[in-house]
Amino acid sequence: MVSDTRPAPSGSAPPSNGPPAAAVRRRGAAGDIRRADGTAIRVLVVDDEPSLAELLASVLRYEGWEIQTAGDGSTAVRAAREFRPDAVVLDIMLPDIDGLEVLRRVRAELPHVCVLFLTARDAVEDRVAGITAGGDDYVTKPFSLEEVLARLRGLLRRAGIARSASETQLVVGDLAMDEDAREVRRDGELVELTATEFELLRFLMRNPRRVLSKAQILDRVWNYDFGGQAHVVELYISYLRKKIDAGREPLIHTVRGVGYVLKPGSS
Repeated sequence: MVSDTRPAPSGSAPPSNGPPAAAVRRRGAAGDIRRADGTAIRVLVVDDEPSLAELLASVLRYEGWEIQTAGDGSTAVRAAREFRPDAVVLDIMLPDIDGLEVLRRVRAELPHVCVLFLTARDAVEDRVAGITAGGDDYVTKPFSLEEVLARLRGLLRRAGIARSASETQLVVGDLAMDEDAREVRRDGELVELTATEFELLRFLMRNPRRVLSKAQILDRVWNYDFGGQAHVVELYISYLRKKIDAGREPLIHTVRGVGYVLKPGSS
């Protein structure tokens, strides 16, 4: 269970009983959210423990989000200025300027950015200070990775920055998918898909122009880890091509030795 996998408190190494990211990604695609315009959510992770920052970053990247990390306050402020994140996961205790000052400087340029504080301290006054300074929420170390994800999703939705992928229509070139109606159209023509074909195409369309490995596709669409079942992916990709690409400019492309990517041929 992911909720039982907790990063260690400040000064300790993350637990070594298996990668928590592998457990988080078992949640499947249903919880995916994106910006209202369909582009990827951007999150800045700020923590002076490199192992913890990378752990969080890897989990958030698997959500399909764009992630940058910073190990101190000054770097975080510069990164926020250039990266323009939708949310910041911000440790209060940093080696130069503390998280409260980072928040003040970032909000001066990005007044609507969501901020989730991380703190190893559990004193009530510390939590109150973070919220009073303008933080939107906080989690206390040690925390579960699923809790961080859930709180970020909630903050982004409440701020009106993001919506569930199922609330949007996915469009790549002349290919459109209505996830609620479970309808797919190519150049306006309805395409009939099986349930598995639909899920495979949905994963490809949620990651346009991104090369996806067979292992990633198996894990996300079939919900089990890669174990030599590449032929299953190859078979269903061939099914999709017959229905999506036959007689038209191909959208599904093979990247030899890597995987597959969905993009208009001219891109």
